[in-house]
Amino acid sequence: MSTRADSHDLRHHGDAEVRDGAAGLIDLAVNVRTGTPPDWLRACIADSLAGLAAYPDGRAARAAVAARHGLPVERVLLTAGAAEAFVLLARALPARRPVVVHPQFTEPEAALRDAGHEVRRVLLRAADGFRLDPEAVPDEADLVVLGNPTNPTSVLHPAEAIAKLARPGRTLVVDEAFMDAVPGEPEALAGRMDVPGLVVLRSLTKTWGLAGLRIGYVLAEPCTVAALERAQPLWPVSTPALAAAEACMSPAALAEAERAACRIAVERAHLLAGLAEFEEVRAVEAAEGPFVLIRVKRADAVRARLRTLGFAARRGDTFPGLDHDWLRLAVRDRATTNRFLQALDQALMAVG
Repeated sequence: MSTRADSHDLRHHGDAEVRDGAAGLIDLAVNVRTGTPPDWLRACIADSLAGLAAYPDGRAARAAVAARHGLPVERVLLTAGAAEAFVLLARALPARRPVVVHPQFTEPEAALRDAGHEVRRVLLRAADGFRLDPEAVPDEADLVVLGNPTNPTSVLHPAEAIAKLARPGRTLVVDEAFMDAVPGEPEALAGRMDVPGLVVLRSLTKTWGLAGLRIGYVLAEPCTVAALERAQPLWPVSTPALAAAEACMSPAALAEAERAACRIAVERAHLLAGLAEFEEVRAVEAAEGPFVLIRVKRADAVRARLRTLGFAARRGDTFPGLDHDWLRLAVRDRATTNRFLQALDQALMAVG
């Protein structure tokens, strides 16, 4: 377990791979579902613009989120994306011994460090398939953060294994930003009220293509929600974002998300099968999210070569627990995957 802030760039995210001169690249670096937002959601957001003169009123969206998860509204907090929630948690909760389970999304640790916390890391091992070992988390940790399914490993941890981390006096933060991309959400903790200190974060960014709108939410005990809400500025979520949140909680939207998750599972299996044809590539085969983590020697050079061939991949070395031999690939449609596999073959031959 490590406590030092090392050379990993915790502020590097996939969008950096497709900015500034990356025009024309096929984006495998960002995990937002392609072809989104759907037309009906765009129309809903557009209709909300007529109400911009009024201050945002989040009551309907909050109630919709609560109903979707079978929770009282007091357990729901709407946020400007999951990223805001990480900052609120770091600033509002009195954690003295926070632990982040890596490799995972780096923003939670960055937010904790920015708030003055000394963060300890529990590093899951590639040899174990990056699976969670609850015993690896120290008993004295009073704040534990992990993702499920985890970015970038795409591993889906059993809900009961995560629940074993809960105990009196500990806040257990589970980032479920990609859970709605898992068919049936079998290991979701959202909606659970029997796990003490549980805080679940959700995002509408990935499935619905709303990265630019900034909308997510927190599900937690009412006292935790109240503490986080006090740390928020007034009207933190815009009227268009609230309209989107309410719309995405409808039965029709949830059914559409489930169909999309099933398609992603099929396309991910196709990508994994193609990657298995390369002796030089090792994929985390337990992938359950809309992305796959691969290990390949000289990944930096492979990634650079892929860019010349028209594909942007996410570098893995910015994630604690990984090094320069890792890349993360977003799952795309079969035709795009086939073109990528051909480009990967060329890149591997060129790098040697």
